[in-house]
Amino acid sequence: MKDLGPLHHFLGVAVQRHRDTLILSQRQYTLDILERHGMSGCNPCSTPFDTCAKVSADVGPPVDDPTAYRSLTGALQYLTFTRPDIAYAVQQICLHMHDPRETHLTAAKRILRYLQGTISYGLIIPRSAPTQLVVYTDADWAGCPDTRRSTSGYAVFLGGSLISWSSKRQPTVSRSSAEAEYRAVANGVAEVSWLQQLLQELHHPLKTASLVYCDNVSAVYLSTNPVQHQRTKHVEIDLHFVRERVALGAVRVLHVPTTSQYADVFTKGLPSSVFTEFRSSLNVRSIDVPTAGGC
Repeated sequence: MKDLGPLHHFLGVAVQRHRDTLILSQRQYTLDILERHGMSGCNPCSTPFDTCAKVSADVGPPVDDPTAYRSLTGALQYLTFTRPDIAYAVQQICLHMHDPRETHLTAAKRILRYLQGTISYGLIIPRSAPTQLVVYTDADWAGCPDTRRSTSGYAVFLGGSLISWSSKRQPTVSRSSAEAEYRAVANGVAEVSWLQQLLQELHHPLKTASLVYCDNVSAVYLSTNPVQHQRTKHVEIDLHFVRERVALGAVRVLHVPTTSQYADVFTKGLPSSVFTEFRSSLNVRSIDVPTAGGC
């Protein structure tokens, strides 16, 4: 083994250092995707996904080349490693890889148009004291028009750095918004529990409880209420899992107003102004003018 010096590139990810900030980007990889799919000269758009209702699985004629569609979605999945702002949009087009339609291809091309206008963007990791894990969790209740399953999302910050995020359709149908939100909280708590264990193994254990923010009051109440209601028996495992972590003092589930719910980026299409604000809060910014930020 030999020391190759400071890290600059790793598996297509460019690494830059600016003062006390680490910048991760996939600019060249993004340019290659745009060129490969004939979108190098496309007009940019401000968001990767619109605010309209989600497209059904069987709307529109089938695409001429399903293989090209699957290749594009796979490439965009890899791009989410440094671009969490497109995670939800990519998750939505991945749902239709088995039978892609023209409407789904249009949604995929919208992501490319968004990337065209944000090629210089990357993930900013500012240097900060990793004293606490902060998680934002959210769910889009019954958002899938075909299955009525909800979409869960979370964003995990360590100090001022975004270190983990997810946008995923829930495996079962939720009968209320509180249930969908609570499942999202359980996913966030599970991720935090793993990160806490990882930091402990790295000899940097956290000394304070991790904070889990949710914008649903009922879900926050269920995390501490010891009474098992009849209407919550079908989510009993998630209830006991979260309550156990709360009782141990490992996490605290708190309410956050919707205006500060950054996990909305991972569960639904947002208006341009809100999306831009939340994108900046996730530390996804232009790498031309890097600035330290926090959650």
